[in-house]
Order: sequence, then C-alpha cells, then structure tokens
Amino acid sequence: MPKIIFLPHENFCPEGAVIEVEPGISICDAALANDIEIEHACEKVGACTTCHVIVREGADSLNEATEDEDDMLDKAWGLEPDSRLSCQAVVADQDLVVEIPKYTINLVSENH
Repeated sequence: MPKIIFLPHENFCPEGAVIEVEPGISICDAALANDIEIEHACEKVGACTTCHVIVREGADSLNEATEDEDDMLDKAWGLEPDSRLSCQAVVADQDLVVEIPKYTINLVSENH
C-alpha cells in the first residue's frame, strides 16, 4: 500500500504524518480520514484553492491535472510547479511526500 508523508505544518500536523492509503483515494480524503483537517471550502469539488498542496515527491504517479484544476491553481497562494488541489489528486501506487502550504486563500473558513 502506498504511503503519504505529510511534512510538518504548524496547524494541521505539527509533527508531520505518515499514513498508508488505498490507491484511488484523493490526497484530501486521505488527510481528512487521518485527522489532518486540511481546508476544503468547496467540499472537494475543485472549485476553490483551499486544499492546495505541493507534492514534493511522487507527483508523476498522480492522475493528470485537468484544465479546470490548473485554472484554479493559478489563484492559489504559493503556487509551485508540483502544486495540486488535494481534492483532485488521486493516489496511485507510489509513495508521496506532501507539503501543505503555510497560507491559504479561504474567505469562508469557520476555524478562524
């Protein structure tokens, strides 16, 4: 089973995390199922950028980003070449190293 290694993030997983996942799950769903409360203001339909992550290793194994996802990512804070919306990035059979950016653009967050 592939693993997702989440790098430390002061709010979501201060110690970092390593979780085993079934292929076919999105990075966002995997995080939420393992108590990493990544923001997802659009309820995981790819219509915002709050679940933006940077895939530091293993990005080539993910499903290809759609044009709609690329368009949304253009609005994300801290965009990098390996940025993905975690709700749209589906795990395959390779381990991933994922960084949750320090900031997000979320105008409707109930946790602030």
